[in-house]
Amino acid sequence: MSLKIKHFLYSSTIVVLILTFTQSCGVYSFTGGSTGDAKTIQIDYFPNNALLVEPRLSNEFTLALQDLFLRQTNLNLVKNNGDLQFEGEITTYRIEPMMATAQQTAAQNRLTIGVSCRFFNKLKEEDNFEQKFSFYYDYDANAQLTGSVIDDGFKVIFERITQDIFNASIAKW
Repeated sequence: MSLKIKHFLYSSTIVVLILTFTQSCGVYSFTGGSTGDAKTIQIDYFPNNALLVEPRLSNEFTLALQDLFLRQTNLNLVKNNGDLQFEGEITTYRIEPMMATAQQTAAQNRLTIGVSCRFFNKLKEEDNFEQKFSFYYDYDANAQLTGSVIDDGFKVIFERITQDIFNASIAKW
């Protein structure tokens, strides 16, 4: 067999294997989650229904959830009629003292945010769920929960909650 024919057969075999692997496994995101045949995602605004209201919390959480799905999947964000849909509300926004000092004052405070999330998969209804997610951020009790302290807290909490929602809905963890 000539060298050109061997090279052609080798190259063709690799292409066929790659195509077979990617086509047989469905559509996967880079994180290992499967979006199945879904093409669109709808993430509704998550209003803050907690007793304590932080004005920018709802908007920033909703944007963080949308951003995570847009970065980690190939889905297109739509305002309505999405193949995958998320809705819910922020149910907890709480600040509590944590560790005490010798003078019986707080050494550390904890910001906790909780979210109730409903997920609907139009293409695979058995995947639908309603679940609560929450996480916290500890900060120095002498610091005010403003500026970079609240920004850092939101970043840490949103990263965890949005990833947990992603894992429960797409990655099935």
